[in-house]
Amino acid sequence: MTSVIVFMIFFICLLIAIPVSISLGIVSVLPGFISPSFTASGQYIVRSMFGGIDSFPLLAVPMFIFSGIIMAKGGISKRLFDIFAYFLGRFTAGMPCAVIVTCLFYGAISGSAPATVAAVGSMTIPILNELGYDKKFSTAIVAVAGGLGVIIPPSIPFIMFGTTSGESVSDLFIAGIIPGIIIAFLLIGYAIAYCKKNGEDRERIENVIGQLKKKGLVNILKESFFALLSPVIILGCIYSGVASPTEAAVLSVFYALIISVFVYKTIDAKVLLNVCIETVRTYAPILFILAASVAFSRVLTLMQVPQLVSEWISVNFTNKIILLLVINLVLLVVGMVMDTTPAILILTPILIPIVHSIGINPIHFGVIMIVNLAIGFITPPIGVNLFVASSLTDIPVMDITKKALPMIICFIIALLLITFIPEISLLLLGS
Repeated sequence: MTSVIVFMIFFICLLIAIPVSISLGIVSVLPGFISPSFTASGQYIVRSMFGGIDSFPLLAVPMFIFSGIIMAKGGISKRLFDIFAYFLGRFTAGMPCAVIVTCLFYGAISGSAPATVAAVGSMTIPILNELGYDKKFSTAIVAVAGGLGVIIPPSIPFIMFGTTSGESVSDLFIAGIIPGIIIAFLLIGYAIAYCKKNGEDRERIENVIGQLKKKGLVNILKESFFALLSPVIILGCIYSGVASPTEAAVLSVFYALIISVFVYKTIDAKVLLNVCIETVRTYAPILFILAASVAFSRVLTLMQVPQLVSEWISVNFTNKIILLLVINLVLLVVGMVMDTTPAILILTPILIPIVHSIGINPIHFGVIMIVNLAIGFITPPIGVNLFVASSLTDIPVMDITKKALPMIICFIIALLLITFIPEISLLLLGS
């Protein structure tokens, strides 16, 4: 009964707009007030909060945020777009496809969906608008493709899941590659179908392609070479065993600084100071949520919530397919109303015993969870990507959502494929 009251109060706190971190803190100490015999004292909660963030793998999160912001300010996304537009622009839907591939590559740099939308969208949406594409379509495709930022490694949510579940972050990164590529191809397929149906202003597009051709492939490659090399260095260090994900995150910061300050010369001391401030502002709330989530998850464990939920589901859902569909539905709904970090930290300890009991590989489940939560980035009411994209174009969020709906369906189709064909996630791991 206590656990039901705790969850009710938690959702009431969210409904009345109390910050997630504070809501988690409230419900962490609540069981002790409801039941004086409860073993988690105030000191235990505080120790759990500090102990939860005292983690070497978690150091990768602020480092990837830092490097992502450096590269955004350094104009990396523009150089990536130019090279993809050069090769894809002459085909049907070439420019929207170039945007999707740019989001794919930028996600391999930033590890964040909103950061991908902000960096790529601020540069590509005006270009698509100038080429005659519908403004709502241009905004929607960036918002949805930005969701690839949390699936393509390195991914901040994968780091969170790995830390919470005890699974290898490197394995999770590898498992996210093929699912991310499949989603990108589905989005490209929709973009081609959309452009065939609605037409394109080929004259404007040819003018832009002509300017890129005049610039020359060699010059474009020179400008984009270091940007293209970034994910290769980051992921290469991780997969070759040269560096752990955390060490690779630190390397990515130094690499981003070197190419932005000395190669592209787009960042000076003043901009770097602003980058540092923005990094702190971005990570501080995440850190607070993280600490409170760890405390709450430990309180739930003491209340035996994971065991109770696991037993209830095992009794009521004996069919593996039905159970996977129910888990997906729960994750989709949670992703729509809760931020990724608390969702991962709260639900992982509850769901991991369930997926173990039905023989699901935890790495495969990690991919399922992150893809579900990525869909949450592009669906109201939270839909962070939608709000970031809306801030770039001043188009109402619901208008963007309507245009994004077919692309969200592409995401859901990919999710079902990933859920019921484990090899998609596990192929590169040889599992």
